[in-house]
Amino acid sequence: MTIFFFIYAQGSNHFANLFRDSELEFQPLTFVVVAIIGFYIGFIFWNFGVERFIFKQNHFLNNDFSGLMKIQKPSFSFLDVDSERTSGLVSFSALNILLLIFITTYNYEQFFEVTKSADSLSAETHERVNDVIMSIIMAILVILFYFKKGFNFDDKAKSLKISAKIWIVLNAVLVISASLKNSEYIVNYGLTYKRLGVYGFLTMALIGLFFTFIKIQKKKTNSFLFNQMFWACYGLILVCSYINWGGIITSNNIKRKDFAENYHLVSINYNEQILLDYAEKNGNSEMKNQLEERIESYQKESFLSKILYYEFIKIKKEKS
Repeated sequence: MTIFFFIYAQGSNHFANLFRDSELEFQPLTFVVVAIIGFYIGFIFWNFGVERFIFKQNHFLNNDFSGLMKIQKPSFSFLDVDSERTSGLVSFSALNILLLIFITTYNYEQFFEVTKSADSLSAETHERVNDVIMSIIMAILVILFYFKKGFNFDDKAKSLKISAKIWIVLNAVLVISASLKNSEYIVNYGLTYKRLGVYGFLTMALIGLFFTFIKIQKKKTNSFLFNQMFWACYGLILVCSYINWGGIITSNNIKRKDFAENYHLVSINYNEQILLDYAEKNGNSEMKNQLEERIESYQKESFLSKILYYEFIKIKKEKS
C-alpha cells in the first residue's frame, strides 16, 4: 500500500496535495485498539494460516544437510566426481596465486605510490573498495558452488577445503588492506558519512567471509550462509541506528585545522549541540543564532514528529 501511495503521489499533484498539509494527532486509546487488532490478525495468520507453499519450501532453508544431500553427485553430466574435485582444487590453487599477486600490487598502489590530490585519492579509494567487495562476492559464490552438497563430506576433498580456506583468509587480508587505506584517507581529509559507510560494507564483507569459513569447517548448507548473513545485516543496521554518526563525525572533524563549518552545518545531521558549543567558544553569533532557530523549530514539532535528540538538548539547556 505504501508503495502504491508514493507511485500515485508522483503521478498526480492533486492526489499528493490531499495529504501534503495534513497533520496527525496522537490518540492513545485509538493507538492501543489498532495495535491489539493488528497483533491479533498477525498472530492468527502466521500461526494458524501459514500457506502450505511456505511449509513445502522451508526445508531448503535448513542450516544442516539431510541424509540424501550428503551423497556426492556430479554437478554436470559430462564431469564425474573425481574430475570435479580436481577442477576445484586446480581452480582454488590458481585463484590463490592470482589473489596473492593482486594483494601485492593492490597494497603497493595504495601505500607506496604518491597520490596527487584529494579527488584522485577519493576516487581510487572507492574504486578499490568496490573491487574488494566484488572480489569477495565472487569468491563466496565459487565456494558455494563447490561446497553445496557432497564435497562437504568427501574425505578426498581435504586439499580442496584447505585451498578454499586459504582463499578466504587472503580475501580477509584484502579487506584489512582496504580498511587501512580508508583510515589513511580519513586521517588526511576527515570523516564523512560515505567514509563510515565504507567501514560498514567492509565489516559485512568480513562477516560474510567468517560465516563462509564456518560453513566449510562445520559442513553447513548454502542456506546457512544466507540465513546468518541476513541476521548479521539486520543486526548491524539495528546497532547502527542507535549511534549518532553525525555527532561522531563532527566531534572528530572539529579538532582539525581545516574544519569546514558550513559543511557540518548543512550536510551533517544531529550535531547541533556540538556546533552550538563551538560557536559559543569562537564567538560566532551568526552560527549560534542559526543553530538555535533550527533546534527550536524541531522542538516545536508535533508529538509524532518529535526527535529525541532535540528533546535532550532542551533538557540540557533547562538544567544549565
